[in-house]
Amino acid sequence: MQKNILITGCSSGLGLALTNYYLQKGFKVFGISRKNPNIENKDFIHICFDLSQVEKIKENLNPLLLQINSFETIFLNAGMLGKIKLLEELSIKELNEVYSLNVYANKELLDICKNLEVKNIILISSGASKNGYKGWGSYSLSKAGVNMLTNLYSNEMLNTKILAVAPGVIKTPMTDYIRFELDANIFPSAKKLNTGTVQTPNETAVKLDNLITRVNEFESGSYVDIRQI
Repeated sequence: MQKNILITGCSSGLGLALTNYYLQKGFKVFGISRKNPNIENKDFIHICFDLSQVEKIKENLNPLLLQINSFETIFLNAGMLGKIKLLEELSIKELNEVYSLNVYANKELLDICKNLEVKNIILISSGASKNGYKGWGSYSLSKAGVNMLTNLYSNEMLNTKILAVAPGVIKTPMTDYIRFELDANIFPSAKKLNTGTVQTPNETAVKLDNLITRVNEFESGSYVDIRQI
């Protein structure tokens, strides 16, 4: 029987790479994003929805996902970096915008998942959830929230393996902006990213799938950095 995969943020970057990867492996892939990735494959079903509309997630997505019901793996990948600037310069509105999408949208999706049959849920976290890089205030706070959200739901969803996974530095417009446009003298993380390993979205998709094959090695609710396994 063909197995189902659900991927949020499927129209670009890691989400798009995961979508294509699992289609090539013969899965049926359901993707959620604002923009249609225009993938021509009978096994791809796109759900057009803006996850920043957090208050509308359950109303719009619950009926659709309940119809599908069973998923092998769900990747909660959609998120945003927010503005790179000093914490004192970030407004509460800017912090809330990032936190809402990166944490509360996933909270609403996990509430839906509690009524589905799901073997694995991978929430995309970041090394920034553990390291407070200068200028990354909104992103680091939100990804630390993702880690705790994962831990909390693991105590409620006992039949699903839930992990918060830091995938490493991925070559995307977001990381290119940090690496090449930020002043490294003001924001040292720009230099750090340039001297470290930068992987393509496709390479990262393979690593995440390899993690899935080893998922039983990790305690549900834990944070995993794929660079360290």
